[in-house]
Amino acid sequence: MYKMAVKMRKVVIASDSFKGCLSSAEVARAAGMGVLDVCPGCEVVSLAVADGGEGTVDALAATLGARIRRVEVSGPLGRRVIAEYAIAPDGTAVIEMAKASGLTLLSPDERNPLAATTYGTGELVADALDKGCRRFLICIGGSATNDAGTGALEALGYVFADVEGRRLKGCGESLGKIADVDTTGADPRLKESHFIVACDVDSPFCGPEGAAYVYAPQKGATPEMVATLDEGMRSFSRIIYKVTGMDVTDIAGAGAAGGLGGALKAFLKAEMSPGAAMVLDAVGFDEAIKGADLVITGEGRMDAQTITGKLPYTVAQRASARGVPVIAICGRSEVDALRYFKTICQVTPSDMPLAEALRPDTASLNIRTAIAKTIKKG
Repeated sequence: MYKMAVKMRKVVIASDSFKGCLSSAEVARAAGMGVLDVCPGCEVVSLAVADGGEGTVDALAATLGARIRRVEVSGPLGRRVIAEYAIAPDGTAVIEMAKASGLTLLSPDERNPLAATTYGTGELVADALDKGCRRFLICIGGSATNDAGTGALEALGYVFADVEGRRLKGCGESLGKIADVDTTGADPRLKESHFIVACDVDSPFCGPEGAAYVYAPQKGATPEMVATLDEGMRSFSRIIYKVTGMDVTDIAGAGAAGGLGGALKAFLKAEMSPGAAMVLDAVGFDEAIKGADLVITGEGRMDAQTITGKLPYTVAQRASARGVPVIAICGRSEVDALRYFKTICQVTPSDMPLAEALRPDTASLNIRTAIAKTIKKG
């Protein structure tokens, strides 16, 4: 077996957060201490990373030295909220749409995808444009919306009208009424900008596997509302084709975030990218692992979804392709994925109560101890 403790010169740590317990940066710090406990002369490179969902702004801010900007914007139902995004040193804006238009901003009885809007997400983009940003990484998970991105586009100057020319609000209820899109008032700076959208679902824009049928029920939609939303999405897809020449109906990921993915692709020429891959590219992972003897990755719980493209799996793929062994750390593991990882290290002792294991100081010590033991064993 590879004698890690003997040959260790450089270790790269790129783990997701242990949700509800430790951030990605805190996991990396604890794992790094474990490495140095047994290899004191080793170079430890820590990358705070995420999968493109919750925590991506914080992770990239930590790794890239980005600054956090807080802005008051419209929430999903128009209530003003404080949303934050990150601006990297190279001017890239990192935006989590859930910060402005997310489901967690609403109480369960407020959820209504007919009324909810992505307008606040568009306001974040507009603010970043004002700050000089022309490259955008947009994470589109966790939405409360099914407005096909019309709210976000409205905030950026697009105007949606019905057959009589009356202006419509960008929301799910308006989709079936849209007859035309006036793009002449769209912010001209959008044409100078490049958008990369983190999208980890392959849902099409509409239909049985589309945004409304698959995700709207989680956002408070009744069966009747789902049917109305899907009909509206189908109608709006025809308008999108008329205006942009792009048929988003069956594009994988176009249905993400209630159709925001499709809108960004059609109107802003966005590039769709798996979230984990987008983040790893942003932090320069491939460059960081050059000369590495080991990569450490992980997440709080490893399960069947881990090996369907989540961050640990993506890390393992990239590192293994370059001949670098990978060990995965987790609090609990529900999957035998050793063909992807050299070792899966479950850091929480089997007899430790969950409440204790979730304490940040305990979790950090468990990670540090487990990493040191794993490396020492080789």
